[in-house]
Amino acid sequence: MVTLLLIVIYIAFIGLGIPDSVFGTAWPTLYRDLGLPVSLGGFISMVTCICTIISSLNSAKLICRFGTGKVTAVSTAMTAVSLLIYSFSQNAVWLFLLSIPLGLGAGAIDSGLNNFVALHFDGRVMSFLHCFYGVGIAVSPYLMSFSLADGNWRGGYRIACAVQFAITAVMFIALPLWKQFINTNNSNEETVQSKALTFREIVTKRGYIVSALAFVFSCAVEGICNQWANTFLVDSRDFSADTAARIVTFYYVGMALGRFLSGIAAKKFSPWQIIGAGCCALIPASLLLNFSRGSLLVGLGLFCVGLGNGPVFPNLVHLTPRSYGAENSQAMMGAQMAAAYDGAMVFPPMFGALVGVDLFPAFQSVLFILIAAMVLIYHAKCTKTRN
Repeated sequence: MVTLLLIVIYIAFIGLGIPDSVFGTAWPTLYRDLGLPVSLGGFISMVTCICTIISSLNSAKLICRFGTGKVTAVSTAMTAVSLLIYSFSQNAVWLFLLSIPLGLGAGAIDSGLNNFVALHFDGRVMSFLHCFYGVGIAVSPYLMSFSLADGNWRGGYRIACAVQFAITAVMFIALPLWKQFINTNNSNEETVQSKALTFREIVTKRGYIVSALAFVFSCAVEGICNQWANTFLVDSRDFSADTAARIVTFYYVGMALGRFLSGIAAKKFSPWQIIGAGCCALIPASLLLNFSRGSLLVGLGLFCVGLGNGPVFPNLVHLTPRSYGAENSQAMMGAQMAAAYDGAMVFPPMFGALVGVDLFPAFQSVLFILIAAMVLIYHAKCTKTRN
């Protein structure tokens, strides 16, 4: 039963990843088709992130009332319906409106499942969980590339929608597994241990600010790759839209592989050591992105970005219950997810409006340095607390 539930949770995280990359992959074709300014993509993503933050901050209340399983199933259904309607959109108004349910659904899934796994399972399961997110986020650009070969972004959205509806069906069929798990383990963390914290209580927890900034910068890297990597390759490096979509797939494969290897390494290494190794992998990523021009080397650079940044998020998440206690973990997890989505919300539109795609490699390199700095400070604070 535990194995079946883990499979369901992993499938849910595939569904979480699919909408996150499909928009950025389609955008270079989509904005031309609808006659929209290229920078508008960042603001559409911002709406999604705002709604994700709202959902994350309210996740503790939702899960206490309905349970993780029901919240996950309904949220996945919301994203599936949104993707379907997205494929029929004719103007920017629909794109903005549909970003609302996409964001609300993503925040509830992300915060709820992260906390559930952090409470009940070890670091390997957490890394493998985010590996499956990497699978989901890698699948949709690859599928979209076939539709983009004919300039048909709508067809790519409909393929992604079909996959999401299949995942939704699995979530609803598997609802009894959640109750069985809680009863079998004589556990009631979802209602008893979860403790609501005020904003002041959250921000004054030792290490929260720097940990939140680590989430912000890590998700900023991810958000800019999701939103602008394709546009950078098309507009700055002169690749065709379908070729760019395939090259960007290297980034998502790197992310999935980085998290998979993180899960294997968790048996012998601490989360801090795995995060440090990921930060080291960002050094060749920066060099390749800044100084290479061919499709293979650029793809390798994006692969290294995913490989290095990929393990940072799940290992920081796994540290949450041990840093703040099980009774505070859902509230702190929601706050950390909100911080993470702040990075995904603020940086992509800022990059598109103020920086420009030509500086994609340089801007990402600055973010790599900031991630490493925040991780070092957070580790020092945690070490001081233990001492």
